[in-house]
Formats: sequence, C-alpha cells, structure tokens
Amino acid sequence: MDNTLLWLAAMVYVFVVWKATPKKIEATQFFSGQSSKNSDPAFWLVVASAAITWIFAKSIVNAANLTYAFGIWGGIGYATYYLSFFVAAIAIYFIRVRGGHTSLSGFLIHKYGVFAAKLFLIAIAIRLYNEVWSNTKVVGLFFGDEGSAGYWTAATLFTLFTVAYSHRSGLRGSLLTDGVQMLLAGFLLAVILLAIFPTVSGQWPQVSPAESAAGVTFVFLALTQVLSYPFHDPVLTDRAFLLSPKRMLKAFVIAGVIAGGFILLFGLVGMHGRAVGFEGQNVTMSVATSLGLPLLLVFNVLMLTSAGSTLDSTFASTAKLSAKDWKENKDDNSAVLTGRKAIIWIAVLGNLPLLSVYFGDSIGPAVIKATTISGTMVMGLAPIFLLSFLPARRSSFHLTFWPGILFGVLLAFMPEVFPESWQMGEGKYALSLGVNIYGLLICTFGYIVGCGFNKKP
Repeated sequence: MDNTLLWLAAMVYVFVVWKATPKKIEATQFFSGQSSKNSDPAFWLVVASAAITWIFAKSIVNAANLTYAFGIWGGIGYATYYLSFFVAAIAIYFIRVRGGHTSLSGFLIHKYGVFAAKLFLIAIAIRLYNEVWSNTKVVGLFFGDEGSAGYWTAATLFTLFTVAYSHRSGLRGSLLTDGVQMLLAGFLLAVILLAIFPTVSGQWPQVSPAESAAGVTFVFLALTQVLSYPFHDPVLTDRAFLLSPKRMLKAFVIAGVIAGGFILLFGLVGMHGRAVGFEGQNVTMSVATSLGLPLLLVFNVLMLTSAGSTLDSTFASTAKLSAKDWKENKDDNSAVLTGRKAIIWIAVLGNLPLLSVYFGDSIGPAVIKATTISGTMVMGLAPIFLLSFLPARRSSFHLTFWPGILFGVLLAFMPEVFPESWQMGEGKYALSLGVNIYGLLICTFGYIVGCGFNKKP
C-alpha cells in the first residue's frame, strides 16, 4: 500500500503539536509546568495531561489484543490498571498533607534514607527506558513491517520530533501538547467506534468459558498489581505534585475515569477483530487495515497522538529525575542543561531494544509481557507507600523492595521455580496472579517485621 497519505497525516500531527509547544520557557516552567505567570497549571490541563499520558500507544494495542483473546473481560482487566490513578492520588495526597513533601524521592529520603531513594529512582528509570521503545515500536509498525525501511524511518523521525519540542520546553511543553493530544484522541476514538459499531452490535462474538475464566484471572491480576503499579511510573506521579493536594485528588479521579473509559471502549476494536475473524498478534493493525484507507489514517494519527503524549512526558520525567530527583538541584539553567542532556541519552538508548527485530522479537508478547512483569517486580512498592504511616524505616524498605524484585525476575526468567500450587485462576495469567498475591503478602509481612527495628535514617 502507498504510504503517502499516512505520511501526510503524520505531518498534520507534527504541525498541530509544534504549534501547541511554547517557544520560550523559564527554568521553573521546564520542571514544574507552571504558566508564564508562575502559577500552577490549569486544572483541566492537568486532567487532560494525566489522562492522555496513560493512553499509551502500547496500551491501546494491549487493550485490543486482550479483548480479542479473552472477550470483554480482557478489556475490563486492562482498564482495571487505571485504578492506579485513584491509588496514587490517595497515597500522594497523604504524603503531601502529612509530610509536606514535594516529590516521591524527597519523601523516600525522609522516611527510608538516601540509598532507598536511589534504588527507587533506578527502578523508575527502567520504567522510563521501556516507555521509549514500546511506543516508538507501535508507531513504526503503522508505516511498515517490523524491520522495514518505513518502520525504521517512522520510529526515527517520530523520536527526533518528540525530542525536539521536549528538549526545548520540558514539562510545560508536555502539558500543553497533552491538552491538544487528548482532544484529538477523543475525536479519533469516536470516529473509530462509529466505524466498528455495526459489527460489534450486530455480531457480538462468542467467548468460550475457558477464555472468559482466563480473562477474569487477568482482572484479578490487575487488581493486585494496581496497589503498587502507579508508584513506579513518574509520568503519572510527577503530575500529582503540580496542583494543591485537594485539587490534585479531584483531577486524578477525573483523569482516571477518562483514561480507563477510553481504554475500555478501544478494547471493542478487539471484539471487532474477533467477530470478523482476524488472526495475528497485532489486532489493532489488522482492524485498521481492513477498514480502508480513511480509517487507517485515523488509527495512524491516534497512535501518533497517544505515543507522542507518552513519549514527551517520558522525556520530561527523565529530565526531572536526572536533574532534580537524583540530585536536588535548583530550577536554574544548569539543571535545565542536565535535563536536556538526559532527554537525548534516553531517546538514543531507549530505542536500542528495537534492534530485537533481528532476534525474533514480536510486538504482541513483548509489550504485554513488559507491562505484567514490570508490575510484578515493583510489588514491594505497595507497602512502602500505602503503609508509610507505620513506624517503618530503612529495614522495612529493604525487606519489601528486594523480595518484590526477586519474584519479578524469577517469574520473567525462571517461572518453573514456583510450585504449581501457586497458580490461581485459569489461563496464561494464573501463575502470575498467584505469584503476585503470595509475593505481595510476603512483601507486606517483611515491611511490618522491619517496623520492629525502627532505625531512623
């Protein structure tokens, strides 16, 4: 197929986003997202930004693939992860109100010590790293088969463009472009739902009992992981410090409903693919191609929009992590320079996993596994943040953080070490659910035991 129109649609996206990017900002705006009048960002701008940054390109693909695999329970399961907004909002509200902390790293230093904060920052740096390749990969696939010239050209140009405006405007630019991207994404979703409505309303596909049971298992896995999942995503948590605590709480609840609803509705694309009888690992691409060129263009721009909003937020959070969280620098030009260098580094290094195409990697298993495994490895963050009102110190952090890492690594590379009795539910996520539940209980027990040492940092 001639990709000329796809590239023209991409150019429209580039033009709209570039126009929304501020041309000149101060150092404080680069990290805090404040307006030119040094005031907090607008309430609805934070709502839109928080929502769209969690409508990742990979999340859209995952929602469709999981709904295709497990029926509506797959979509419900993936939408369940968006309860992360509520968990993060409540936990960070109390962190801010009770302790007056202005960042999660500052809270960790105060509660558990500098070393604990460094470990946490390394964990979220890995998360940011994964956000780069997983979103550029999805975009590249809309312009060519994995490894083709079109694929590499799209992934490269998309990265360079996002680096260009993120490097210039930091978090302020991310917030402003997110507002535009959220409006555009909502419109595009409505167009897609209208196109597939005749199919999903008139030919609702049958789902076997085994598939439904596997989908329900995935829902419970999401409910377990949501207790820890939001805290290792600085794209989300950085926005929890932009408004006053009460306004932040309200903004996150609204954003969670919007983003979760978006993902649940997009999951209907998977139901459409199931009804039509598509096969393959990337149902979104199959459905987009089957609906004709006009709808393919809509899917294309939606992927650019969702991936762009996540990628620029990833770059902004990387800049803050390197220049503000790792070392508490002031909001000055030196800190901005450090942040801008970090953006370039993660853009380059974060795309290296795309070379996995030459080693037999594939989009479907890769992006879904990256989500569920990373959620397992950080299970220890749940008690660290949710039980922080207990008299816990350094020992509590380590007795919950390291077991979570161990369980995640073993599940990813040596799942056979877990006894069959640990499986809960049905289907491919039964072992993951069991490991997450038992692991979370062990991590929580370790945290409580650590409280007995009560050694101040």
